[in-house]
Amino acid sequence: MDLQALKKLEHQRRVRYGYMWALFCAVLWGLWYLPGTVVWVLNPFDEMYAEIAAGSGDSIALLVTAVLITAFNALTVIIALMVWNGVLGKFGEMKRTLVEFKPCSKWFFLASIFGGPMAILGSFIAMGFVGAAFAAVAALMYPVVGSILASQWYGEKISKRAATGIFLIIVGGFVIFGGGLLSELGSGNVQWIGYIGGLMAAIGWGIEGAIAGKGLDIAEPDVGLTLRFLGENIIWWIIAVPILAIAGFPMVKYALMAFEPLTIMVLVFAGITFGFCYVTWYKSFPLIGVGRGQGIGNLYGLFAVLFVILFFGDVPSWTLLLGGAFCLAGSFTMFSEDTSSLESLRGD
Repeated sequence: MDLQALKKLEHQRRVRYGYMWALFCAVLWGLWYLPGTVVWVLNPFDEMYAEIAAGSGDSIALLVTAVLITAFNALTVIIALMVWNGVLGKFGEMKRTLVEFKPCSKWFFLASIFGGPMAILGSFIAMGFVGAAFAAVAALMYPVVGSILASQWYGEKISKRAATGIFLIIVGGFVIFGGGLLSELGSGNVQWIGYIGGLMAAIGWGIEGAIAGKGLDIAEPDVGLTLRFLGENIIWWIIAVPILAIAGFPMVKYALMAFEPLTIMVLVFAGITFGFCYVTWYKSFPLIGVGRGQGIGNLYGLFAVLFVILFFGDVPSWTLLLGGAFCLAGSFTMFSEDTSSLESLRGD
């Protein structure tokens, strides 16, 4: 076998593994919406919502409760990732990556800002205000943001086929948000904060992917991802939760009450599904690029809606299903691209 044939074989293997990781991400991401929805009705979060709502109103109660839920989600994820890196024996590599702040770890801490307080918090807000199906489908627009930024920041190629997929996802986004808003405008009860949360998730995850792609040029995905969630935990537990506690909200009280068996079990399930969804997501970026990794990972919307129907019996509205179909069509368009175009992920 000559050098050219070996190169082609290695290229095909890289692309195959990239698509495999992205598909695993989609399944695990879709599963995460089950505990992410259930946790809202468990103690102490339901009690926390009721207490804050009595004094500050429903909207403030949902926002503050979403902060504590997101903080616990980040905590369970970092525990799962620490166990994962311990099994792989990567603590030494983690220390080296953390020390190299300017060329490497700064990207993951920056990604934690957009991934945590923007994307994940936005998704929990959307779940609390509008529902799990909307939260899952609304964020399907994130590959548009990620692909465009990756192209502009470090020249990642966007082929005509990938651009077509992006266009279909944009159309789906208009149907998802427009359909829901029109139906609620007719009833005079628009959950604006929920829709803003969905938009936060789409923009936040798109920006995070583009930023993480830069850091993954010189860092291992498992290590870089752990640093990203280390940064998010610092944001929640060192900054956000104490500030809200000082402002008079019962953050510490309900944080200590969260250690009930059923609540812990649901949070651990959320941590495992979301943590390893992120592991596979980050692993796909160096292999097939940020845009394509996000495009295939976008299939999580399909799995999330299926899981929501199977476990909760909630059938989404036709506008949500139609918009999701456009987004998934866009993802399949990107997925079916000729792999020869992936020989080089970035322009010269």
